[in-house]
Amino acid sequence: MTSDEVNRLAVTRFLNYQAEGRAVTLNVPNVDGGLVITASVDYRTHTGYGVVRGTGRDTSSDGLIRWTATTVLVHPMADPPDVVPASPPESGWYSRPLLTSGMTLDSALAIVLDLGSDRPDNAALLPQNGATWVGHEQVRGHRTDIMNGPRAESGAEVPGGDTSTGTSGTVRYWIGSDGTMYRVEAGIASAPEPVVIDFDTQAHVPVPPLPGATPTP
Repeated sequence: MTSDEVNRLAVTRFLNYQAEGRAVTLNVPNVDGGLVITASVDYRTHTGYGVVRGTGRDTSSDGLIRWTATTVLVHPMADPPDVVPASPPESGWYSRPLLTSGMTLDSALAIVLDLGSDRPDNAALLPQNGATWVGHEQVRGHRTDIMNGPRAESGAEVPGGDTSTGTSGTVRYWIGSDGTMYRVEAGIASAPEPVVIDFDTQAHVPVPPLPGATPTP
């Protein structure tokens, strides 16, 4: 990797934090089809809020979703909207702990939150830990460099070195000339294919608090 490429990989999560929030689309595969989550993520509070739609036979999870690093709240809906409502429903929410391994959806949600950091990563350590340049690609009109993130003995890492998200294999980044993150692909042990996270796929909306969440018994 060139010094410019290393520096852009080192600051890409910090730029997400500086932006406060990003609009994302997550494609989460599973054996029944998969889930598509259209969401906004607040990288200052590390919370996300979005719409879940199943593909193939997997429609049981359709509805709204909000998550933090420790908790997932879901609001089931038979016909969820295309975008999240600015004012969330005040009732009908169910809460459960976020599982850091063994559940593809939760691993994907945790990875998304890990893509923001309040400081740049250590550029000197990235190539030492296996970060590499892969190639070029256009992503929604943006010219990006494709880079593999560093690796650890227990699996792939986000640049900062977090291995608690259930990743398995390489985490790959599509990064613009200014360090902006446009796409991330991450292998998850419980998923048949990598999770794909696309940024700026729709307008970002603030992540509002959700009153009236009902804990799952």
